[in-house]
Amino acid sequence: MSNAQQQQQQLHPRRSSAAVGSRGASPRPNGTEPRDASRVYKRLNCLDCGYHPGKELLEYDYTYDEGPHNATGDRLKPQQPYPRIRERGEYYIDSYNDQPAGWTFGTNEQRRVNGIWFNSGDQAGSIMSCMVWVLLTYSALTVTLLAITGGIPVILGMIYNLLVAMSLACHAKTSLTDPGSVPIQAIPSERQRLLKDSHSMCGQCQTFKPPHSHHCRICNRCISRMDHHCPWMNNCVGVGNLKHFLLFLLYTWTAAAFALALFGWNYFFCADEFCIFHPIVVHLVRLMTLLAVGAFLFTSSMLMNVCYGIMTGIGTIDRLKKKATNTMSQSDEEPIPLVDVFGIAPYYTWCLPVDPIFADHDRVVGYTMPQRLDRERQFCEGQRPSVHHPHPALELPAYIQECLPV
Repeated sequence: MSNAQQQQQQLHPRRSSAAVGSRGASPRPNGTEPRDASRVYKRLNCLDCGYHPGKELLEYDYTYDEGPHNATGDRLKPQQPYPRIRERGEYYIDSYNDQPAGWTFGTNEQRRVNGIWFNSGDQAGSIMSCMVWVLLTYSALTVTLLAITGGIPVILGMIYNLLVAMSLACHAKTSLTDPGSVPIQAIPSERQRLLKDSHSMCGQCQTFKPPHSHHCRICNRCISRMDHHCPWMNNCVGVGNLKHFLLFLLYTWTAAAFALALFGWNYFFCADEFCIFHPIVVHLVRLMTLLAVGAFLFTSSMLMNVCYGIMTGIGTIDRLKKKATNTMSQSDEEPIPLVDVFGIAPYYTWCLPVDPIFADHDRVVGYTMPQRLDRERQFCEGQRPSVHHPHPALELPAYIQECLPV
């Protein structure tokens, strides 16, 4: 193996509970051979992992032991096989949620334990967020009345209402999804520890500050890969909800363009008596036309802004800072891959408001968690991982550092 390949493998990030690597399975620490890989390996096209495109994704289900048991407490299902221990340069995928959700709303750190993300401290943002629902609902009712009164074909009304429904669903996901808040236990990932001797800290959160993250004074949290705080969403736009925000803009832009095209065709090209709107609906259409023009122009501007940030890797806040200091020409950011926005799920999920699944979550968010590293240590020692005892320390434990490759 060449020196360049060794360095690339050493600098590749790591995660816990599943390994992406070559087809050859490495022996376990106690000398026993791993179980049948065909039952637990899945195909994955890995980007920037130092290997060939065809990869194997080894997963471990942490909720497997919580399945059905008989009267004596014995598990009804066979014991789950261990995942293969990673080799040098491989990274682990850990999809276990260390913070179960509850019914407490907020944006503070306690919300991560028993709550749902919701910014209730900004009254102006809450009003603007509700206005989005009022205006989109008004437009849907107007088009529905047009379809009922025979002003437009019913199929066109159904298409518009579907666009509005998807737009509102994406808006709800953007507002109620954690945009990427940095937990208090966050620590630098393996790649960051190898590349840098020192790391940034947030002066207000007193926690590790990942690259391209910013502290939002409204949410009072550090947001990983933060683009901006959107009052229309009543939330920040970051790594966790950028997909939902982009989908909201796309669906709203499409709905506004569809409505303007529908009204324009009816006004300029339709001379049939069936094209005459009901007298009451005409006034609703006039107001909706103004709203559609404003929504079309606003979403067009925001779409160009978001697409520019994805293509250049420079978020809105970073771009404003660079323009203020006249350092745009010195930018060395890389474009954001689409898999870091929409995830590695099938392409048909890209247009749906479902949370993205990242192949290398630590690299995308810019930090890792001691709990994940502790589960990795348990795998290295041939133990069943425990997920109910998070490590409270902010520093990386020494036994985990010994387990990680260098």
